[in-house]
Amino acid sequence: MTLGLSLLRALKNHGAREIFGIPGDFILPLFAQIEESGILPLVTLSHEPGLGFAADAAARMHGGIGVVAVTYGAGALNTVNAVASAYAERSPLVVLAGCPGAVEAHAGLLLHHQVRHVDSQWRIYQEITCDQVRLSDPATAPADIARVLRSCREYSQPVLIEVPRDMALAPMAEVPVLPPSAYSNEAVQECADEWLARLRAARRPVLVLDVEVRRFGIEDKVAELARRLQIPVLTTFMGRGLLADDALRRGVQLRGTYLGVAGDAATTALLDDSDLPVMLGAILSDVNFGVSAQRMDFRRALIAAHREVRVGHHLYPNIPLAALVEALLERVPPGRVVAAEPAPAAPPPPTGLLADDAPLCAGDLSRALNDRIRAHGPMPIVSDMGDCLFAAMELLPTLLVAPGYYATMGFGVPAGMGAQVALGERTVVLVGDGAFQMTGWELGNCPRLGLDPIVIVLNNQTWEMIRAFQTESRCAALGDWHLAQAADALGGRGHRVHTRAEFQAALDAAFAERGRFQLIEMMIPPGDSTPTLKRFSAGIHALRARAASAAHARA
Repeated sequence: MTLGLSLLRALKNHGAREIFGIPGDFILPLFAQIEESGILPLVTLSHEPGLGFAADAAARMHGGIGVVAVTYGAGALNTVNAVASAYAERSPLVVLAGCPGAVEAHAGLLLHHQVRHVDSQWRIYQEITCDQVRLSDPATAPADIARVLRSCREYSQPVLIEVPRDMALAPMAEVPVLPPSAYSNEAVQECADEWLARLRAARRPVLVLDVEVRRFGIEDKVAELARRLQIPVLTTFMGRGLLADDALRRGVQLRGTYLGVAGDAATTALLDDSDLPVMLGAILSDVNFGVSAQRMDFRRALIAAHREVRVGHHLYPNIPLAALVEALLERVPPGRVVAAEPAPAAPPPPTGLLADDAPLCAGDLSRALNDRIRAHGPMPIVSDMGDCLFAAMELLPTLLVAPGYYATMGFGVPAGMGAQVALGERTVVLVGDGAFQMTGWELGNCPRLGLDPIVIVLNNQTWEMIRAFQTESRCAALGDWHLAQAADALGGRGHRVHTRAEFQAALDAAFAERGRFQLIEMMIPPGDSTPTLKRFSAGIHALRARAASAAHARA
């Protein structure tokens, strides 16, 4: 068996379902084996950032690993931002990058695509991957590949596999699937005992769920734990969409998403006033918790994430999240075991779009989609960064993928395409006109790939997130690109709408037609934004003003 074929079989055995790639000379030998073997389907797009976003979303949707195949230097470095996003948001992504063979690497000439050093690509990727290997020795490659792929799954972060141009056809043995890394079961049991003791002593505990719950495939077990504990449950900003399935929510006190100063006051108070936040899989980031009106003291919390557990000042290293949840389930029988105070219900999301001739506003997006979800059930939603993501925070429970922490723009359209490849279901993509200008042109690949997402563009002809925080900025202006007309040219169907009635009609037409992508261009007045973004920006301004006042007083 060749190195390339063994590598492809190993990827499939570790949970890969497809490869997103753009060919280039340094990785062409591997591309030939990808196409000839059919071990994994190959999905080609137009630009490397889109590849990374598509593969990231695919991994988030199907629970396996995402795979990107790119050439040396120009290809791999063009993918850096998407890989960095996956690293920050703990998404398991494998980057197959071509690199020079041994002879050409030491020929004494600078190579095309080379930056400062022949190893510059490797050094850059060390910052944005949790493990790396260069397959320069077929004898050690099987063990190295197995190690790196285990790291990808266990840490749910990207890894780099460099494939020298002259090695893809070298003979190589099968790649083993390594057993899980060892950890102390005694430490897991001790940790679970300490957590349960603190839970029983708490009066206002709250369970806070974030992305790792889905990354490690334990959503159903966490839902069962919540049912048994019978304490209120919140998701983080990044974790919005967890427990979206009705069967998972049943019997769970899901109280919405923690948005701090931007959220419902009663929902925010569940975490801000809790005497015991229990955080499962949470990334302690500013977007998740920096929006609190008071500085959050994480020493009062129980935190399990990134293979470690914190209990006050105690730190339990190398504890898998799934192992801790299993240990807690063993200790918590069905029925109420925590004497928690009753919590208020989450406020109902906005519904009931009035399809009249009134001009559209940003808040109409969530109302219209909630009407659709209520009538036809949940749907896969992919959101870009910006006001479209704040609109997603106003939706009824439904599957959601978005770059909530890393906050990169350009994620939405290629991620929506990757999500449809992964699920085989039509996706709805929410994106602003600024982000669409970055990567929206990947939609031109939809006819060739047989994809038909519904893309809703909030077009206010500006970067509204910039204006929300710096209203006087002229640099936020984008102009009117008439994107609906471009959709028709790219093989889809475009709908440009100005009123609520036109928007409702466009939605009905888009969902009714299959076989081509749909682009609904919502024309929103500059300066308008969703209610959630308005609260968020007002709250952030207030927090900054208080901080500045406190600093002035200290001076």
